[in-house]
Amino acid sequence: MHAGPFNFEASKTEGNLPTLHLNPYSWSKVSSIIYLDSPAGVGLSYSKNSSKYQTGDLQTASDTHAFLLKWFEEFPEFLDNPFYISGESYAGIYVPTLAYEVVKGIKGGIKPVINFKGYLIGNGVTDIYFDGNAFIPFVHGMGLISDSIYEEVKRSCKGNDDISNLCSKSYDKVYRAVDNLNVYDILEPCYHNPNKASKGNVSLPSSFKELGKTEKPLPVRKRMFGRAWPLRATVKEGPVTLWPQLAEDGHIPCVSDEVATSWLNNQQVRQAIHAQPESVSGPWELCTRRIGYKHDAGSMITYHKKLTIMGYRALIFSGDHDMCVPFTGTEAWTRSLGYKIIDEWRPWTSNDQVAGYLQAYNHNLTFLTVKGAGHTVPEYKPREALDFYSRWLEGKSI
Repeated sequence: MHAGPFNFEASKTEGNLPTLHLNPYSWSKVSSIIYLDSPAGVGLSYSKNSSKYQTGDLQTASDTHAFLLKWFEEFPEFLDNPFYISGESYAGIYVPTLAYEVVKGIKGGIKPVINFKGYLIGNGVTDIYFDGNAFIPFVHGMGLISDSIYEEVKRSCKGNDDISNLCSKSYDKVYRAVDNLNVYDILEPCYHNPNKASKGNVSLPSSFKELGKTEKPLPVRKRMFGRAWPLRATVKEGPVTLWPQLAEDGHIPCVSDEVATSWLNNQQVRQAIHAQPESVSGPWELCTRRIGYKHDAGSMITYHKKLTIMGYRALIFSGDHDMCVPFTGTEAWTRSLGYKIIDEWRPWTSNDQVAGYLQAYNHNLTFLTVKGAGHTVPEYKPREALDFYSRWLEGKSI
């Protein structure tokens, strides 16, 4: 999430640590938040048992549930607070699986009893069919491919698993059209290998200026999964391909880690935030290579059905310019649950402007888009994100 109380700012003096400044739209303004590095081995988390680094969806949910029980034992003054689980991207798996573990614990009488009320997911992977078939309608709807290419792909490719030569040739046309776009936000510039011949200069987007990143990441390897979009986060059973395996020379397309790396690997910073030194937990890295991870929980649609039928609230939101987990797939799977529409597709507003669209269903399920936002909504549209989050928490109409 990018909704924390602080943002980074690169120092204007070379060699100095980055500085922090307050995030005026932090979600912590309206809620107490636990930020968790999970599974063990990512971020600043670590395990004394190295076998914990070989994990998957179900084990991660179990481990995180165990952490929450320990946390509430340590801080029982928070037990009466309504408790929600939230996350983005692959947390489309983490959140429902953890929520279901929490519910099982409540029903099983496990103490302490967590006052769980619902969950939020932003641009989250969910189901291989819906996520896998979201890409082409998205790029066509956004005007990134022509009608003729769109129709050709529909004719040539019979389904998500089609790998025929005819289908592959049609997809090549799509790849050529979107090759140089930022997969996480098609409105933002994307930077490529500085050794590659440049076709012209482009200015740094605001997020890169703030982070002080000057080195350009390398281009995406387009054929990593055959014809599948390489960073399109579909949910497929088995080992999950991690970012270091997707990147060349350790670079992730259009993502900066320079400021965070220098900050979180500083000894004084680690002491101040009560993190273990590098000698114990290892260095902070944008992409760790020390874990092995398997997707073993299947489609999340079953989880969503069980949780919402039991009465738990669910807000599923999408930045509508994300090409990694396009809103088209999320809109489709939320509709596929077959719930009655109780608030038909309409605009919602922030700061007296249309900020996106929503459709609400019975069983406390709401699908919401955020206009102009990319893969991580609170990063791209912080004011709008705080608005819908605050209203939803309070049970108000968005």
